[in-house]
Amino acid sequence: MATCLPKDGLPNHIHPMSIRWGIIGCGDVCEVKSGPGFQKATASELVAVMRRDGDLAQDYARRHGVPRWYDTADALIADAEVDAVYVATPPGSHLEIALKIAAAGKPAYVEKPMARSATECREMIAAFERAEPPLFVAYYRRCLPRFIKVKELLPQIGELRSVSYHCTQTMTDVSDARPLPWRLQPEHSGGGLFLDLGCHALDIIDFILGPLKNTSGRASNSSRQYEAEDRVDLQWQHDPGIAGQATFDFNADSKIDRLEITGSHGTIATPCFDLTPIELTINDQRQDIDVPTPEHVHQPMIQSIVDELNGNGRCPSTGASALRTSAVIDAVLNDYYGGRADAFWERSDTWPGNPLKGMAKSGE
Repeated sequence: MATCLPKDGLPNHIHPMSIRWGIIGCGDVCEVKSGPGFQKATASELVAVMRRDGDLAQDYARRHGVPRWYDTADALIADAEVDAVYVATPPGSHLEIALKIAAAGKPAYVEKPMARSATECREMIAAFERAEPPLFVAYYRRCLPRFIKVKELLPQIGELRSVSYHCTQTMTDVSDARPLPWRLQPEHSGGGLFLDLGCHALDIIDFILGPLKNTSGRASNSSRQYEAEDRVDLQWQHDPGIAGQATFDFNADSKIDRLEITGSHGTIATPCFDLTPIELTINDQRQDIDVPTPEHVHQPMIQSIVDELNGNGRCPSTGASALRTSAVIDAVLNDYYGGRADAFWERSDTWPGNPLKGMAKSGE
C-alpha cells in the first residue's frame, strides 16, 4: 500500500511516497477542475484513466500524458500500479464503484454528492471501515483559500447570530430534451440541481460553522419541465444557537449566489460559486477581500489527501462529513419523494411532489 513507511523507517512526511491515481469517469470535470490536480500535487501521479467509451478514455490519456487507459472500472481498480481511485461519475454509480474499490483495499476519492441518498452513503462508509482504507469526498471548497479565509474572519464579526444562503438561477428550457441531462434524473443524480449544487453550499456551511441540526424544509417544482424538485427552502440550527436558512430556486427570474453570516458586530458575505470578493462589514464599514481561486480547484483537496496517505495531516472532507450533508438533503426532500431510504428513483409515480405524476399513464 502507498501508505506504508519507507524502508529507512522515517515518517512519510520526510520521504513522501508518490500516490499513483486512477480516475474512473474522465469527463468534463476532469479536464481542468480536477484531473490536472492529480498531476500537479506534490507526491502525486495520474497513471490511469477510464471511460466506458474507450476511444474517449484513450483521447484523454493522450492529451494529458496519462500512461494507461481502460474502458471498464473493474480493470482500472485491478491495476496493481493504481494506489488510489478518484470516482468522477454521476452519483447513481458511486455506491457500486465504491464497494469495488473498498474490496480491492484501495483509498477512494468520490465526487459529490457522495451518493443518491444517506442510505447509500452509510453503506459506502461501512464498506471502507471493514476494508480499512480511507474514503474521501470531493467537497473541495473545504480546502479553497476563499472559505478558509471566511472561517478565519469569523471572530471579527463578534457573537455569531445567523447564517443564510440564497441560490437562484433562471430555468434552462429542457422540455424537449430527451433524455434529460443526468443532473435532472434522480436515478443518476439523486434529485434535481439541489443535489448537484446545493450540496456544495450545505457542506461549506457545515465546514465553516459546524453541523446543521434540527433541519426542516420543503421542496417543490414550479416549472413542470421534469419530475425532480426545482425549488427548496430549508431552516436549521447550529450550536450554540445560530439560526440558518436557505433558498434554492432554479426557476427564478434572476441569478443570486450569496452566503451571509451575521454576528453581533457585523457580517461576512461571499458567493459559493462565483469568484467575486468576500464582503466584510463591521460597524457599517465594508471591506472587500479578494482571495484568488486556484486554476485547478480540486488540487488543494487532492494535496490534503496525498498528505494524509503519507501520514502528514488530515483531509477535511471524509465519508463521515459528507454523510452529514446527504442526511440534511434527505431530511428536506423526504416528503417530496415519499421517502428516500429505498430506491425512490424507481417509483416516480408515487412521489407526492412529482408535478408530472400520472401524466404518462393518462396520456396528458
